[in-house]
Amino acid sequence: ASEGWYQIIFLVYSFFICYYVVYTNLSIQLTIAEKNKMTLPLQLSKLTNNDLILLNQSFPNQEATIKALVEKLFQAGKISNKELFLADVLARETISSTNIAENLAIPHAKSAHVIEPSFAMAICKNNVADWQDYNQQLQPVKIVILLAVPDTQGNTTHLQLLTSFATKLANADYMESLLNATTTAEVLTALDATPTQNSATTQSNKLLLAITACTAGIAHTYMAAEKLEQAAMSLGLTLKTQKQGANGIDGEFSTEDLSKAHAIIYAADVPVKNKELFLHIPFLEVSTSYALKNSTDVIKQAIKIGYNQKSAKPTKKISFVNESKKAILSGISYVVPVIVAGGMILAIAVLMREIFGLQHLWDTKDSWLNMYRNLSGGLLGTLMIPILSAYIAYSLGDKVALAPGFTAGLAANMIQSGFLGGLLGGFIAGIVIILLKKYIRGSKTFQGFFMFFLYPVLSCFIVGTIMLFVLGKPVAILNLSLVGFLDSLSGGNAIILGIILGIMVSFDLGGPVNKAAYAFCLGALASGNFVPYAIFASCKMVSAFSCTMATKVAPKYFLVEEREVGKSTWILGLAGITEGAIPLALNDPLRVLGSFIAGSAITGAIVAYFGIKLQVPGAGIISMFVMEGNTYAEKLWSGIIWLLAGLLGAIISTVLLLALKGRKYHKGAK
Repeated sequence: ASEGWYQIIFLVYSFFICYYVVYTNLSIQLTIAEKNKMTLPLQLSKLTNNDLILLNQSFPNQEATIKALVEKLFQAGKISNKELFLADVLARETISSTNIAENLAIPHAKSAHVIEPSFAMAICKNNVADWQDYNQQLQPVKIVILLAVPDTQGNTTHLQLLTSFATKLANADYMESLLNATTTAEVLTALDATPTQNSATTQSNKLLLAITACTAGIAHTYMAAEKLEQAAMSLGLTLKTQKQGANGIDGEFSTEDLSKAHAIIYAADVPVKNKELFLHIPFLEVSTSYALKNSTDVIKQAIKIGYNQKSAKPTKKISFVNESKKAILSGISYVVPVIVAGGMILAIAVLMREIFGLQHLWDTKDSWLNMYRNLSGGLLGTLMIPILSAYIAYSLGDKVALAPGFTAGLAANMIQSGFLGGLLGGFIAGIVIILLKKYIRGSKTFQGFFMFFLYPVLSCFIVGTIMLFVLGKPVAILNLSLVGFLDSLSGGNAIILGIILGIMVSFDLGGPVNKAAYAFCLGALASGNFVPYAIFASCKMVSAFSCTMATKVAPKYFLVEEREVGKSTWILGLAGITEGAIPLALNDPLRVLGSFIAGSAITGAIVAYFGIKLQVPGAGIISMFVMEGNTYAEKLWSGIIWLLAGLLGAIISTVLLLALKGRKYHKGAK
């Protein structure tokens, strides 16, 4: 009878997996098709008209300006509901400023209330003075362009419009032609004009490279690139730019570019992709907003850095505490795919053993099922700690720190110091490499010898010695103490642990606090205590399920993009992914995160109270079928409680969220 139940449950789960695969594949295909459409040329004047252009009008503030443009779009029949569209535009303003700089703002919204893609614009008589820029400083605005795009064209027309405007308006002559227009006809003509390029001839054979990347990946990314190109041209220099934005990487550098580069500029607000390709090039790091406002100075600084062969980093020094947090998060991000893969392989192998009664194959050496068992064990047991250590070291000491990092992880396995040993070993490896590079240096002639022989050999020997003979016993004792402490938790103490872990899981939805809880649970798992990870896995479903339930029950309380997010977060919840709920939290963090935390804490308390154990990490909803227990019935009962705890937490979060959102909605309606 137990085997029959497991077969039915397995079939239901297989249906969900098939649905998810088909859904994901269709989404990818649609995204590719939409991006292919973006190659078509865009004529800006076709998306506006004389009635949508306001000239020489005065506006008291930012909101009044946006309201006037929304009214124009409504009168022209471009939007179906001006109040709801205005709400969407203002909601977008709360995420990040659309004041691009240089007298320009491009407010925009992807909304279900837009009938057809269009834009309205105002060339103001006075400066709109209360509009904050990207750095939250007041920056006067003269030209305001309001983009209205249907929510179904978010990845096509919306991005194409923003990119086109950002590129053209970065040109000073193009901006000037709009500001000098005296009639709407002149504005329409100026919109489609091709920006004139500076005719200065290249006077230097020095090649500069620049990579631009902003948080949203659109406006600042393209405008910073355009400004730097214009500044370089005005100085008679050659500059090639790579935009790392919402459309991926635009403008790949060739091998020849990389070999000839005099210097490279990182005008970025987010981490630069493929940075390892540019490590040999002297670099200058600035923000996109700084590059926009000081493009000529940035180019001059880059030229100077190229001659000095000394890179310039941000003047603000990162503290050791922040650097340590970054290293731990880096290590965890690299080890997560290994844990998920190992956990899923183990879960599938366990299910096959239980469903088909293959215990004899499970225990028979070199049988196919035993090999899968050993493969998952290798991923979770042998590889997990070394990968964690290696990439913590990599974050601190770059690529050369990988060898001592893996050595530290391997030593941690040898001395059975578990997750704590791997964590500490990664820091030791990174610090050893930093010290070696600082105090043992040679000329460029011996660079290869140092990087590929001396540093790896010395660092591995030093780190291995420290881990095996200095820290071995103390860390092992500490690890055993942690295991003993966790094993002793029961009743009220276990509930407190469950509440704390539940709060941490939903506190920042995959951020540092969530990752800290993850690290703790992995450490407990590696040490033989399986309750904390069961708590963590159940709590991860709460926020994702809540998003779907809340947006379906009362869609009017949520923005269009939030409703779209809610359609798919339940699928992410089945996979144990909390990040899908981030869009809702960004727009209203106190109400949303507060609701998630409450439900997650209840879920954690329930799982801890019943002492449910899970030793298969990263398996998502399939975890309910592979709980620890002495009998089939006990395993199934634990899985049902585990799932019900997650669902109950999600229901509590949903009720709280709707109550808070409803109060806000009705208060706004009054």
